[in-house]
Amino acid sequence: MTSAVAAPPHAARPSINPVAKLATAAVIALTLVLSVDWVSALTALLLEIPLFIALGVRLRAFLIRGALITVAAALTALTNLLYGEVRGTVHWHFLLINVSDGSIELALAMFLRVLAIALPSVLLFVDVDPTELADGLGQTLKLPARFVVGALAGMRLVGLLQQDWQYLGYARRARGVADHARLRRFLGQAFALLVFALRRGSKLATAMEARGFGAYPTRTWARPSSFGLREFALIAAGVGIAAAAVSVSIAFGTWHFIGGR
Repeated sequence: MTSAVAAPPHAARPSINPVAKLATAAVIALTLVLSVDWVSALTALLLEIPLFIALGVRLRAFLIRGALITVAAALTALTNLLYGEVRGTVHWHFLLINVSDGSIELALAMFLRVLAIALPSVLLFVDVDPTELADGLGQTLKLPARFVVGALAGMRLVGLLQQDWQYLGYARRARGVADHARLRRFLGQAFALLVFALRRGSKLATAMEARGFGAYPTRTWARPSSFGLREFALIAAGVGIAAAAVSVSIAFGTWHFIGGR
């Protein structure tokens, strides 16, 4: 009599290959940077929302990350509004600040463009596991295993930096060298953290090399990375969004290729 083995949570609903998400975000971003106009950016932004819904992006993640991206986009737009190209009617002038029709249009275009580029780049990778991304880069894109696995190990260790910083602070206070001169204390502690991180990285690299993580020319992978119909459909959706954005912009006569200026 055999007992059923419980499958891991992700086995019932396998996630989309992160390489497909990376390609989709790259297609949209590369297309939108070709022209600074608000029509193409707004079109792409409106078409991205159904894509996020279809991929099951959680509302909480969308609101939190979307709010942060909106703040960054607003700051970018404000800079272009105050110091952008002076064209048409000047509505306000003060020293180097010129708010004109051209700067208002540029600010609107940059605001929408930052949102349209950043939202897919962030929201598509909300639930991506770094190990799955490394598997995809190594097996699907055939990137060098030494680079992929090394980058994955580095990402895994980033979370330890905050803990190391805290422990270094405790140790320096216990020794009585962190009671004054905040700037000097910060620089000294930062240097100590850098040395500690380099030593840890060197030991980890030696251990990984000894275990054959960088086997050449080929190596084995614990988990296969599949690339199928869903991945191609996601990339096709990204291409469709980019094509629609360009087509609508050309139809409205607002498309201005940056290389033609």
